[in-house]
Amino acid sequence: MTVDLKVQLAGMQLSNPTVLASGILGTTAQLMAKVANEGGAGAITSKSASVKERKGHANPIVVDALSKGWFLNAVGLSNPGVEEKAAEIAEYKRLTKTPIIASVFASTAEEFGLAAELISKAAPDAIELDMSCPNVEDEFGGLFCLSEKASAKAVEEAASRVPKSIPIFAKLSPDVPAIELIARACVESGAGGITAVNTAGPGMAIDINRAKPILANKYGGLSGPALKPLAIKCVYRIRAALPDTAIIGTGGVFSGEDAIEMMMAGASAVGIGTAAFYRELTVFNQVCSEMTAWMDANGYNSAKQLISKAHE
Repeated sequence: MTVDLKVQLAGMQLSNPTVLASGILGTTAQLMAKVANEGGAGAITSKSASVKERKGHANPIVVDALSKGWFLNAVGLSNPGVEEKAAEIAEYKRLTKTPIIASVFASTAEEFGLAAELISKAAPDAIELDMSCPNVEDEFGGLFCLSEKASAKAVEEAASRVPKSIPIFAKLSPDVPAIELIARACVESGAGGITAVNTAGPGMAIDINRAKPILANKYGGLSGPALKPLAIKCVYRIRAALPDTAIIGTGGVFSGEDAIEMMMAGASAVGIGTAAFYRELTVFNQVCSEMTAWMDANGYNSAKQLISKAHE
C-alpha cells in the first residue's frame, strides 16, 4: 500500500504532518533550512521573536530528565528582535520551499500587532502568536493564554495588521480549565488556526546535593512525554468545539504512534519540539517512517484519514 502523508494546514500544503515547534532548532536560517531539507519536517516554526531584542535567562536553562519522562526549560525567550528574525526568515525562504511559521510574542495586544506586522514583511506562510507571556495591560498581570478576552484582543490586533493571505495561529497553554473557550475566542477574532499546546507549569527541579533549584530562573516550562496526555486532551476538546479549525497538536510527540494519536485527537499537523532535542534533526524523518509503517499495517493510506478519527 502507498501511504500519502500530505496534509493541508490553513491553506498551506505540507508534505507530511510534522512541524518543528518554536524554540527548538529554529534559531538561524541555515539551521531551519537544514531541519526542512535534511530532517524532513513538513513545516518549520521559527524561534519566537519580540519587537525588541531580549537576552533571556542565565544558565542553567534546561533540566534534561527525559529518562524519567520529562524536561524543563527556562530559556527566557531570548531573541535578536523581530526585524533581524524577519531577515532570517527571508533568507530561509531562499534556501527551501518548506512552509515556515513565524512565531512572535509580546506584552501588550498592540505590541502583538506590531510584531506580527513587522514579521509579515518576510512573507512567512503563517504567523504564530505565543500567548504564554505576561499581559502588562491586565490589572492582574496574567498571561494572555489564560484569558479569552486578552487572547482575542491580541489576535484581533495581529490579524488587522497583516495580509489576509497570512493565517494567524494562536499558541495556547494547557493550564486552563476549558481551553476550547479560549480557542473559540481566538478564532472568532480572526485566528486561522490554533497551536495546542505550549509547555505546562511552570515546574521546578531541585538538586538535592546542593539543596538548591537547578534552573537559574528556578521555574521552567514542562515538556516531554509527561505533557502528551494534557496535549491530547486539549486538542480533542478544541477539535470538538471547532470542527473546521486548523490545529497544530504539540506536546510530548516522540514517535510515529504519538503523532498518530495526536492526529486522531483532532490535530491537522503535529508539532515536535523536545523530541528534536533528544532524537536530533532526524526525528522528523523517523516519525514519518514510523507513521507510514503503522498506517500501512493498519489499513490507512492517507494521513488525512487519521484526523479526528477518535471523534467518530
